[in-house]
Amino acid sequence: MEIGVQLDADRTGAEELVALARTADDHGIGIAVVTGRRHADAWAVATWITGVTERIRVGVAPRSEPSDPFDADSAVPAVAEKATATLAALAPDRTLPPGARWTLVDADVEAVRAASGSSIPVVPVHDAEDIARIAPLAAAPGPAAPAGRRRRSALVLAQRVPGIDYDAVPASLADRAVEPGDPEHASVASTYLRGGAPGLVLRPGTVSEVADAIAFARDHPHVPLGIRSAGHGISGRSTNRGGLVISVGSLDGLEVLDEDRRLVRVGPGRTWKRVAESLDPYGWALGSGDYGGVGVGGLATAGGIGLLSRKHGLTIDRLRAVELVLADGTPVRASDTENPDLFWAVRGAGANFGIATAFEFETSVVGQVGWAQLTLVSTDIEQSLHRYGQLAGEAPRDTTVFFVTGRQRDGVWIVSLYAVVDDPDPDVVVDRLTPFLDLGRPVRRQAVLTPYSGVMGNAADIGPEGQRGFGQPVSRSAFVPELTRGFARDAAELLSTGLVYFFELRAMGGAISDVSPDETAFSHRSPRFQATAMSSSDDLLTAEWDRLRPHFDGLYLSFETDRRPERLTDAFPPDVLERLRRLKARYDPDNLFRDNFNIPPAPIAAGTDAASLTEDAA
Repeated sequence: MEIGVQLDADRTGAEELVALARTADDHGIGIAVVTGRRHADAWAVATWITGVTERIRVGVAPRSEPSDPFDADSAVPAVAEKATATLAALAPDRTLPPGARWTLVDADVEAVRAASGSSIPVVPVHDAEDIARIAPLAAAPGPAAPAGRRRRSALVLAQRVPGIDYDAVPASLADRAVEPGDPEHASVASTYLRGGAPGLVLRPGTVSEVADAIAFARDHPHVPLGIRSAGHGISGRSTNRGGLVISVGSLDGLEVLDEDRRLVRVGPGRTWKRVAESLDPYGWALGSGDYGGVGVGGLATAGGIGLLSRKHGLTIDRLRAVELVLADGTPVRASDTENPDLFWAVRGAGANFGIATAFEFETSVVGQVGWAQLTLVSTDIEQSLHRYGQLAGEAPRDTTVFFVTGRQRDGVWIVSLYAVVDDPDPDVVVDRLTPFLDLGRPVRRQAVLTPYSGVMGNAADIGPEGQRGFGQPVSRSAFVPELTRGFARDAAELLSTGLVYFFELRAMGGAISDVSPDETAFSHRSPRFQATAMSSSDDLLTAEWDRLRPHFDGLYLSFETDRRPERLTDAFPPDVLERLRRLKARYDPDNLFRDNFNIPPAPIAAGTDAASLTEDAA
């Protein structure tokens, strides 16, 4: 049973209070509430306690009477708020949340049980004997939870977010639902780079449970909604603060459907590292970005610009069918012959139309590849950028090279090149990559022949519930038709400001350009490069990035955090956006899937059958 002790600073000095807290911690009592402040400062005592105990959570009780500015012992509200915030920052996992409610009770089993339903029962203690007397209560079972639901303490319940009907969570999801006070909340709250604090995380494990989660989201239209696969999400839209997250990380299977056609079925929660490992024994691969910790779900509905793309196309170009649950809870299958308009939309704008539960891909035959990581020092970043554009743009399509740099260091730039040559001949690999050594002074050269899984093995296998990002990174994305001298000059000026800590160019062209722009909602098929810049300042990066816009032709949604409406028109040409809006009106007319790069539904004229919008959109 959850129980706490009251440590009264009006009666006892600081050292004695801390000693009592250590004794309570040793006896398994989970909470200490410091009250009063005449003999010791309550916040200082609470901070001291968190430093010398192992588990006990600490809070400072607010004064019940109004503060008296002429009373030296009376807390000034602003000071109290700052002290509370400081304590929470110093020991975030050991402090009581602001909304925690507690009730002062006698050391009596029935009194404790009566108080434990809606608040934390707290018993006053004055010595070690008092603590020993109530310790058995801490080991006693608490009130039973409703059938099929987890038992949560008053401390956890106090952290619930207003506006979310926790008691209405479907029975199929209740046992695995994660609330802010639950121990596993930290493992599902953040993404790879971004911190989050969702008010509720639902973790469906079947298609029907995904439909149940969507139904719950429909009943909470005012609550932010994020969809999470493996939790990488640079754009940050797979988490939020105070909202709902539907995590499909447990839908992570891989099944070979047809070995002759190299057809596989993959769940959205599987990471690309695990996909590559599963396909290796067959001599197959699927192009998938440049980092193995990315989940299938987000990348396979946005595009997938990777280290095999110039030879084998985007990830979405290998997609043959997708299964998803629509906003109304209907499970559907989309392919060239089944709901073809939806299949078109999912390949580039999928986050707007439903939650994908499975993908069918036709894999490529890929054996040993040359995988190189080269580090160079550049004293002329403009020249390095321009020369990279020439070499990467003219390279055979079996060669894909990514260019990464950042802030200037001591008058030079460190340039990292990540390259795949889809050829098992080491002489060919060396021949393809040697020209790139002219981009600067080489300081590190590493090249190996490896299966594609060796390329994707650059990620720790933490799974969808191991992300620990924090902060709010700022990212800008753009497609660059040609890496001209003018672009190199302006990009070099941007890098010289020190504003950008990460700058990447991905080579495109090749097989990407073989696909007609009309084939998928991802229609930017002609640009030769994709650029990404990351910074810690949104306003400053926006101003600098806008200066480069004359060099751009569109943007890649997965790497963009700018939420201004005009970015939507950068991502999709006018005719594509109009078609997507009409399809949105058909498949998600209430705009449930809105907390992403939202495509607003087209208005439906009175008397129009929404189903007809599917045919009109095509």
